[in-house]
Amino acid sequence: MLHDLTALNTRFDHSAEAGLRFGLSGALGRVALVSSFGAESAVLLHMVSQIAPDTPVLFIDSLMLFPETLAYQRDLAARLNLRDLRIITADRADLFQRDPDNLLHRADPDACCALRKSRPLEQALQGFDGWITGRKQFQASTRSHLQMFERDDTHLKINPLAAWGRADLAAYMDRFGLPRHPLVAQGYLSIGCAPCTAPVATGEDPRAGRWRGQDKVECGIHIANGRVVRRQAS
Repeated sequence: MLHDLTALNTRFDHSAEAGLRFGLSGALGRVALVSSFGAESAVLLHMVSQIAPDTPVLFIDSLMLFPETLAYQRDLAARLNLRDLRIITADRADLFQRDPDNLLHRADPDACCALRKSRPLEQALQGFDGWITGRKQFQASTRSHLQMFERDDTHLKINPLAAWGRADLAAYMDRFGLPRHPLVAQGYLSIGCAPCTAPVATGEDPRAGRWRGQDKVECGIHIANGRVVRRQAS
């Protein structure tokens, strides 16, 4: 299903809720929300729960997440009454064969992400025309030109909060009394798998704590021109 992305981005510009409503209206085909239940996930999850509560919500459990993330996921899903929450994991046989000691992330983090996140999501998205992400321009230099509507190799992608800043997110969470991820108070501004996530220092990109010390900045779920996005050299 092809759409004029330039026209969509012009039409909805920075109106997150209007763009999200359109994305969930069926006009773009069958759409799912993919959520990490991370630092800022509550905003988009709340919006979707208010607009179209039957929307499929895909949560990738890499089996290496922080315990706090798993507890937050259960609490938030119950609070928002998410009606179609799907917990996605890698095939256990694949995990046993490719990462029996749970140490693949040290030797080859790209392969670990592909095994535990990218391939399971690719399978889970079969049958969907598009998916909604929580990515935002301020999160990293590699996301600074992010638009609301885009396309990857296989799907339409909707980024309703692309133009939102930290103040917008905080104001929304306060307005609706949404709980924060417990690790945010400890300096974790972008929260992924426990072995590959660190706190962020003042002034750093929110995603600076992901795969610290490596050029890797995306797990592989989000790609550009068929390639995993890499950290830009400073």
